[in-house]
Amino acid sequence: MEYILSLIRDVPDFPKPGIIFKDITPVLGDPKAFEGVIDALERRLEETRVDKIVGIEARGFIFGAALAARMGSGFVPVRKPGKLPSLTDRVTYDLEYGSDALEMQIDSISRDERVLIVDDLLATGGTAEATAELVRRRGGKVAAFGFVIELGFLEGRERLKDERVISLFKF
Repeated sequence: MEYILSLIRDVPDFPKPGIIFKDITPVLGDPKAFEGVIDALERRLEETRVDKIVGIEARGFIFGAALAARMGSGFVPVRKPGKLPSLTDRVTYDLEYGSDALEMQIDSISRDERVLIVDDLLATGGTAEATAELVRRRGGKVAAFGFVIELGFLEGRERLKDERVISLFKF
């Protein structure tokens, strides 16, 4: 885990001044580190039955799809509006500076399926909470949330307090 942590780099003032972005691109470019992340998430979830893994656009796709293949689960993408074909459900949620929306195809989750929601980063928890709402609307049950990085000072975990939250690295 120390090796993986050493590859996560800080990018100051991205995407705007005052923000220190945690860049996981070097982790993705290193096969040993990437496999280590998937291994660690799988180990932390080995007692959790999961039917589907929902990946949040865009880096959640990378980790979620690899984890779904490893765990023998289906994969479901959650995207910004207008990016998915077929019928979708949409949820709008508030951000510190406005609002945003996410969509999921309506036939991607079946009633009572157990779902793991995956993304690279947990910040304030708004995107993860909105994704959980989409899952529940389709009748799915949120089994857990999985993140590579958690920014603890933004208290996103507290926003998801009724759920199991797994993060590999906390800053």
